[in-house]
Amino acid sequence: MVNKKKYIIIIMYVLFILSLILLITLLTILINWNKDNKKTDKQVDEINDMVKIREIEKEDDNVENVNPPVNNVTSDYWYYIGMNLLDVDFNNLIEKNSDTVAWLNVGGTNINYPVVQTSDNDYYLKHSFKKEYTDAGWVFMDYRNNKDFNNKNTIIYGHSRLNKTMFGSLKNVITNNWFNKKENHIVRISTPSYNYLYQVFSTYKIETENYYLTTEFTNEEYMSFLENIKRRSVFKYDVALNENDKIITLSTCSSNNTKIVLHAKLIKLQKK
Repeated sequence: MVNKKKYIIIIMYVLFILSLILLITLLTILINWNKDNKKTDKQVDEINDMVKIREIEKEDDNVENVNPPVNNVTSDYWYYIGMNLLDVDFNNLIEKNSDTVAWLNVGGTNINYPVVQTSDNDYYLKHSFKKEYTDAGWVFMDYRNNKDFNNKNTIIYGHSRLNKTMFGSLKNVITNNWFNKKENHIVRISTPSYNYLYQVFSTYKIETENYYLTTEFTNEEYMSFLENIKRRSVFKYDVALNENDKIITLSTCSSNNTKIVLHAKLIKLQKK
C-alpha cells in the first residue's frame, strides 16, 4: 500500500512539472507574440508617417488601359477601370530598406504595406521591414519574380497574423461580406516606376501546394493555369482571361496546412 501511494505521488509530481513547463512555454509564446505585434505596429506607424501616398483622381496621358475585353461593353472591367490608382513616393522607403520594390493595397482588407524582395523566400518570413528578427515577418515578393511586375504571375506572401497585420486580413476575401461589396475587388500597387490597378478574379482556400505559385509558362500552359485557378474560386467574378494577361497572386497560411489565395489581373497602369 505504501509503495502504491509513493507511485501515485510521483505521478502527480511529474504531471505537475509537465503542466508547469507547458504553462511557462505558452506564456513565453504569448509574451513573444505580443512583443512582435507591438514592434510591427510601431514600424507600420513609422512607415505611414514618413511615406507620401496619394490617390490619382485626374489621370494623364501616361495612363494605359491593359488588355480590355473585346466586344463586351458590360464587363466589370469597365467599372474597375474608373477606380483611382495609388501613387507612392519611394525615396524614404528605399532609404530605410533598399529591398523595397512596391507598395501593396488590397480592397476591403488591412493590407496597405511596402513590399520587399531579396534573394530567397525565407529571410522575410522572420525579419521585419527594418530587418530585425521577428516571427511577424514582412510582406515580400517571390525571389523568382522581376520587381517591375512583368512576369505572367507575380507572387506576394505575408504571414496571417491573428491581430490582422501583414496578411492577417486576407481571409476577408473568402467571405460573403467582402465579396458582396463590389468596390473591394481591386488591388492597387505602386512601384518607383509605375502605378498598377488589378481586378480580382479568384479567391479561395486550398491545401498547401506549389501549383498556383508557378511564375513562368508557355502560352498553352498559361491558359490552362488561368482556367484552373479561376475555377477554384469560392465566388464567381465577371472577369475574362487570356494569354496576354499579367496577374498577381497573394498567398498566406491559414490553418491545418491550408493557404488563402487571391488572384487578380492587371487592367490599368501609369508610367511615372
